Amino acid sequence: MSHPDLNLLITLDVLLDEGSVARAARRLHLSPSAMSRALARLRDTTGDPLLVRAGRGLVPTPRALELRGKVHGLVQDVEAVLRPVAQLDLKQLTRTFTLRMSDGFVENFGPRLLASTAQQAPGVRLRFVQKTDKDSAPLREGSVDLETGVVGDEASPELRTRALFKDRFVGAMRAGHPLSAGKITLVRYANARHILITRRDRDGGLVDDALAATGRQRDIATSVSGFSAALALARGSDLIATVPERHTGGLRAGMHTFALPFAMPPITVSMLWHPRMDADAAHRWLRGCMLEAVQAAPGP
Repeated sequence: MSHPDLNLLITLDVLLDEGSVARAARRLHLSPSAMSRALARLRDTTGDPLLVRAGRGLVPTPRALELRGKVHGLVQDVEAVLRPVAQLDLKQLTRTFTLRMSDGFVENFGPRLLASTAQQAPGVRLRFVQKTDKDSAPLREGSVDLETGVVGDEASPELRTRALFKDRFVGAMRAGHPLSAGKITLVRYANARHILITRRDRDGGLVDDALAATGRQRDIATSVSGFSAALALARGSDLIATVPERHTGGLRAGMHTFALPFAMPPITVSMLWHPRMDADAAHRWLRGCMLEAVQAAPGP
């Protein structure tokens, strides 16, 4: 099946607008003979004379009059598609972005992010949804625009990432906890009762792996799927929650926080998005706002 020469659309649009082969040739920087050949091709393609002589000029046929508006609209649409993206007008931007992240991240960095986006783009709305797993499907399917978390082996290799900050694990307990009196040693930590934080059906995590390297293991009393739930339980009991320090700054307010008595590697918290959003001007702006919000937040 042969494909039509779409360049003929531009030629036809100019010919119908000018009503003259000579003027159309000048407008398209062609010779009159080249424009006459183009008109002949258009007549063959459409099966209609399009422009016929009337006295010393040319007049459009009924078919040409029928096509004039359609052709002009098509040419405008094509030019809009191929035109470079216009500069983003944040004051006129109306859009809802869905962000998937933990409660701790929202509490620590959400207010700054909301203030920044509202000031720059009043018509933008941010929709925060809870991150309950590391499945990349929501980003791939477009139901989530931006996500934050630790990039693990489970993350799809197609995703784009940008590191936001490094974090370290600390212990947290209620104010007045018996363990808060005196130095928290490895033995005292291991002998306490703990809350395991895991989104999967596992008996341990990063903390337990690091603790095992010392020849110890902790007594896990219960497990939860998120930092906020772990800290809520620790605040109301004698259980210990081991959580990322900066990630949970606001959630630990009023609690006793301590450095872990064993070595644990730091974690890197990143933002993740699908590559189809790379060149989207509004999405690039949102990513910049996210980075600024994190950098402006006080450290631990």
